[in-house]
Amino acid sequence: MPHILQNSRPTRRHVLALTGIAALATARPGHVHASEADQVYVFSNLPQAMHEVKALAQARALRSATQWNWAQTLVHAAQSIEYSMTGYPQPKSVVFQHTVGAAAFAVFDWRGRMSHSLVEPIPGAPALNPTADASQALERLEIAVVRFQAWTGALQPHFAYGALSKPAFERAHAMHLADHLSAFHPDSVS
Repeated sequence: MPHILQNSRPTRRHVLALTGIAALATARPGHVHASEADQVYVFSNLPQAMHEVKALAQARALRSATQWNWAQTLVHAAQSIEYSMTGYPQPKSVVFQHTVGAAAFAVFDWRGRMSHSLVEPIPGAPALNPTADASQALERLEIAVVRFQAWTGALQPHFAYGALSKPAFERAHAMHLADHLSAFHPDSVS
């Protein structure tokens, strides 16, 4: 007979089970390891992340370990930051956000890094243009970061993690960027 929660407070066993589910969700479909020397970035804030974004943007060429190119990745990151201020187009259910989503974020936050599909769009977001201009994508991301850092209004719940404080959202955005940036490597062009 299945166990039914008698009250709304999860037990330690439920939290551990959800944390286990979240840990399983750390697999990275859509990511192909280029080598054992793949760079793994860890950022705790957006200025750190943007420093590396700008450094990678200076490379003569970037090779991607995912199906998304540099511009698509930058637009995707900008969308996520923008939606934290304006609202995500298709949020998961409140139950999901308060259980699996919250557990996944707790695991990521505890680890200090995120692992997720690097080719999964934000639900309901406009499709990412594979021919987008990289300099315009970088500018959009920079504007989104500046707006987020200056934002004093209420933040919207993350589509999966639910309500986050501004510091937690900043860590989420920084970890999100770190995970995506880890798939890009400067190509040595002769």
